[in-house]
Amino acid sequence: MTRSPESRAWAAGGMVFAACAAIVMGIWQVSMGLAAILNDGFLVVSEHYTFDLDTTVWGWIHLVLGVIVVLVGFLLFSGSGFARAMGMIFACLVAIENFFFLPYYPLWSVIVIALAIFLVWSLATADTRDI
Repeated sequence: MTRSPESRAWAAGGMVFAACAAIVMGIWQVSMGLAAILNDGFLVVSEHYTFDLDTTVWGWIHLVLGVIVVLVGFLLFSGSGFARAMGMIFACLVAIENFFFLPYYPLWSVIVIALAIFLVWSLATADTRDI
């Protein structure tokens, strides 16, 4: 099936957007992780939360996932299927992790979850042959 030049341009743009979004999302994760690690009082902990981890633990989780997502974002520029699969997997992990993080920083978590879902959609629908 022959695709129009416009649809090929949108597909390529979708992958470039996904790569950039992964890098931005990873940097957000790293900055939140560093804030939680360097200043335990930065995050307000609610009482009786089921997933009540120390804020430093949440910081390390954010930091590690953020660094991995940034690296995967740079790998996405290569257009490899492996990078695409890793991007979807780690974007899902970031969304899940931020779901558990909702009581600590709700607005931040909702924004990152929305970006992660959009990232998964972009990676799932873009065509790497056009990059």
